[in-house]
Amino acid sequence: MSATRRGSGVERAIRGMFDDAGVRGWLHVADLHHPSAQVTIDAEEQLPIGSIYKVPVMVAFCRLADAGLIDPRRRLTLEPDERVPGPTGISVLHDAVTMSLRDMVVLMMTISDNASADAVLRAVGPDVVDAACRDLGMPDTHIRGGVVNTFSRLIAETGTRSLDAALAHVADNDTVVPPGVYDPAFKASSSPADMARLLRAIWTGQAASDDRCAFMRKVMRQQPWTHRLGSGFPYDAVTVYGKTGTLGALRHEAGVVELADGSTYTAVVFTHAARSDHKLPRADAVIGAAARVAVEELRGRQDT
Repeated sequence: MSATRRGSGVERAIRGMFDDAGVRGWLHVADLHHPSAQVTIDAEEQLPIGSIYKVPVMVAFCRLADAGLIDPRRRLTLEPDERVPGPTGISVLHDAVTMSLRDMVVLMMTISDNASADAVLRAVGPDVVDAACRDLGMPDTHIRGGVVNTFSRLIAETGTRSLDAALAHVADNDTVVPPGVYDPAFKASSSPADMARLLRAIWTGQAASDDRCAFMRKVMRQQPWTHRLGSGFPYDAVTVYGKTGTLGALRHEAGVVELADGSTYTAVVFTHAARSDHKLPRADAVIGAAARVAVEELRGRQDT
């Protein structure tokens, strides 16, 4: 029996959770070692992914390092006037910063530092990232210049003169958001199914060498944000690895949940809120809640 027919009840329940939280949701949750055991909701649909694009950038970086085509210890200096804006990390500092590419990968993944991500993407190359995605069976994932392209498109689409003004326009519930803002054709984009494939490749050693995959898993475990995927699994015995992504009313997370008994699940949840407020706790929390319901469903199937 297909996952869709077997999971129809749980899918209705999760859709109800999304409705109650005021979001539209897309979901792909699967047993890591038995990926055909899955709960999905419109998982093949492509959406802008915000900072989740940093996961395939990290993978491409590690693959280049494996091939000896990039030195992870290569040091770069980022000057204040050359940095991409962002709310964390090097983006908010005032002076020149010099560090290795490898440490920039850590910052872009743990605290989602935009300046580090842009530097790593320029060192790796957007075409290399897209090629890695094709090689790993991810047809719906495209980087399109990462955060720099996203920000420049956002300014153009909103007809504003600065990033701050563009973000304020998108966050205004009394303003009509131009349709291009959420069009995946013009920004870094993917589908929950594609991101689940990438996570499984990292966890099973298919994305890069064993050492590089271990590095990627460690970095994803160090993400400090627990208000989305982590909120559904608030237990010391459960390990949550993840990367969040946000763009206007879009709130996403792609991660892996490892339970105390060793069972492990890829969990990717994308959402689009009905409102554009910067703070929507229920929209954040439903990501973890929906993932937990899906994980519990899959665990229940194992017992039957």
